[in-house]
Order: sequence, then structure tokens, then C-alpha cells
Amino acid sequence: MRIGELAAVVGVTTRAVRHYHHLGLLPEPERRANGYREYGLRHAVVLARIRRLTELGLGLAEVRDVLADDAGKDLVEVLTELEEDLARQEAALRERRARLRTLLDAEGGMPAEGPVSPELAALFAGTSHLSDSPMAVKDREIIAFLETAMPAEDRERMVASVGEALGSPGAVARAGEAYALLDALAGAAPDDPRVEEAALALADCIPPGLFPEAGEPDQDDGFLRAFYDDLAPAQAEAVRRTLRILAEERR
Repeated sequence: MRIGELAAVVGVTTRAVRHYHHLGLLPEPERRANGYREYGLRHAVVLARIRRLTELGLGLAEVRDVLADDAGKDLVEVLTELEEDLARQEAALRERRARLRTLLDAEGGMPAEGPVSPELAALFAGTSHLSDSPMAVKDREIIAFLETAMPAEDRERMVASVGEALGSPGAVARAGEAYALLDALAGAAPDDPRVEEAALALADCIPPGLFPEAGEPDQDDGFLRAFYDDLAPAQAEAVRRTLRILAEERR
């Protein structure tokens, strides 16, 4: 194959082929007596792999590492891995589509916090009447953030604990009372006597599984500092006291 034929077969431009040659990703064939390069099946396989890897979002440096791992493998091995990669992509796409369909079909529609797990979306739907509370809205945002940022095993435990905290009418009512007490502290000083009442009410809403470790959280933790900074001073103090209460209960 000539370079134009190779590019057409794989679905890239001749400019891309030359660029991959320049970067050392695609080996250059020897020139024939007539001065033209003649590409074989191996070049087409490697070029197709480069295209697929870049379409998956890999940078060219990452593609180089993947191709280096393939050194010494015969054609059957390379083609087998390509087929397995496609199968994994198909499975991942099916899973993503199923998750999207679950979210779109969820009762109450997509939560304001955006795409979350179906379990969390259902919990948010059951507490939508609390959305008039600024503290409840902030809490939902933090929960959605944590579900995204946490490792899978911690995420499952967190969602299960939120379900325990908000999974019954009585629990939702207690959460609503705690949010109301925290909202009332928006303009208060940290030494306001209502801070202790809000802290106790909030602690009563939090199940043991949400903070299973004994001891107080590290107050120098960057995320915790950012969380406190986003609250009014009295609200931040109420949350600090809540965490101290929980730590004391778990000793």
C-alpha cells in the first residue's frame, strides 16, 4: 500500500501518518526502487491502534507507552488484544447508557446537582421538599461531590449511610429540623447559644456508618477548611461541635 491507501484504509489523513512517523509511533517502511514507501498489514494494524487509542482520549505520549508494551508480540496477539479492547469499550458503553437511562427515567427527574448514582437520585427525590433550606441545598451539593470524589468502596458506604440518614419519613423530618436550626445561624456569632442545639440536632441525624473511625477529623484537612469557609461562622462552629460529639460517641 502507498501512504494514501494506508491512510484511507484506516480512516486518517496522510498528514497524520507522517506526524506519527515523525514522533516515532509508526515505523517507516523502506523505500522501494521507485522511491515510494510500501506499507504492509503490520503498518495498518499499528496505525489503527494509534487511531483507536487517541479516540479513547489517550495522549500521544501514552500511546507510545502502550505501543512499547506490544513490542515482540505477533500479529495474532495484537489483533486479539484489539478485539478484547473493543469488547471492553462495548461493555462500558452499555453500562453508561443503562446508567443514563436510569437517571432520565428516575421519578422526580434529574436532580439539580446533576448526574448522580440512581440510589442517590432516589434519596434526593425523597427530600426535594427540603430544597427551600439553603443548608439542605449545600448538603446535597457536598454529598454529590463526595460520591464523585471518593474511591468506589468508600462511595458505596457513604451512599448507604445517607440512605440510612434520609431513608424514612422520621429521619427526613429530623434532618429538616436540623437544617432549619442551621439556617437560623446564618447571621449569628460562633458563641450564639443556639449553636449547641443545632450541633446536637445534626449529630442525631448522622448514622454511625458515615464516620466509622474514632477520633476527631483533622481540622487542617484542606477540604474541611474549604467546607468551613463556605459556611457562616456560627454554622461552621455548629458543624465542628457536631464532629466532636460524634467522635466522643464513637470512643
